Amino acid sequence: MSASFDIGGRKVGEGVPGYLIAEVAQAHDGSLGTAHAFIDAAANAGADAIKFQTHLAEAESTRDEPFRVPFSRQDSSRYDYWQRTSFTAEQWAGLAEHAGESGLAFLSSPFSIEAVELLRALDVPAWKVASGEVGSQRLLAAMCVDGKPVLLSTGMSSFADIDGAVAAIRKANAPLAVLQCASLYPTPLEAIGLNVIGDYRQRYGCPVGLSDHSGSVHPALAALAQGADIIEVHLTLSRDSFGPDVPVSLTVDELRAVANARDAFHAMVSHPVDKDAAAGELSEMRAMFGRSLAPRTDLPAGTVIDADMLTAKKPATGIPADALEKIIGRQLLQAVPADRLLMWEDIDVPA
Repeated sequence: MSASFDIGGRKVGEGVPGYLIAEVAQAHDGSLGTAHAFIDAAANAGADAIKFQTHLAEAESTRDEPFRVPFSRQDSSRYDYWQRTSFTAEQWAGLAEHAGESGLAFLSSPFSIEAVELLRALDVPAWKVASGEVGSQRLLAAMCVDGKPVLLSTGMSSFADIDGAVAAIRKANAPLAVLQCASLYPTPLEAIGLNVIGDYRQRYGCPVGLSDHSGSVHPALAALAQGADIIEVHLTLSRDSFGPDVPVSLTVDELRAVANARDAFHAMVSHPVDKDAAAGELSEMRAMFGRSLAPRTDLPAGTVIDADMLTAKKPATGIPADALEKIIGRQLLQAVPADRLLMWEDIDVPA
């Protein structure tokens, strides 16, 4: 069991910022230009990876497959939809090349053995298992052949289901991350299941995270604040875009906010503060904001100090306010006006 692994040279796991995946899925609606636009948007927003879905209708589907959401006005079946929105091997290669040039890891969830082979030819740096494929043993085995990291989403799965998939992946000696996911579109905040992320970390001893379908920045931010190693969020170029995933997606600006939070959280967590040392380094500031004893009214020389004569004023460069008991009953050696602090040399203090 490993607490970390690399995806394309970027460490994932302990001691580094959360790994941020921008999920496109089919939001490109079959437009190659739009798919390339998603890559630019994700890179500019600060994501670490761009992720698509590779659906090959002939290898994956039949004309009996229903739409999850009956959104399409041009496809009579989901089979037709997969055909219309798919890309050629050459087009996938172009997307992978563009992602690499933009500093992004190129990922795509395969939904058939043939899709695995297409992606393997592109030398994808990791495999993403969609929630619906947790029980697809042959598909898992095909992905694990090259020993690259496997990111396992767990929507719709029980612990028994996940245990089986984890065992298969580990048997193949592939690095593993397990992502909490709720297959609700969009996912209500009360169904996100942040607590399960900690359960996965304890149960599987591997990098863990959240694959989110809420359409809100809050789950990603909360998961990052709790130490999630991986965050996957759907991305839309506009709230007015077409497609069933728009309500579950973040805008580019929202993705950028998550990326900024990722870096900010890491900066805070990776720099623990020694409170005593920090206080010592702020001695000048402490003096500026602290308080010393000062007379309430002008006090002439020879005055015997009483507590009612004194108050505490800034800065803390005179007799400390907590030294009051030490000077009660002592005599002033010189006059002290009300507009300055009381100093030790002003008081008849025995040696």
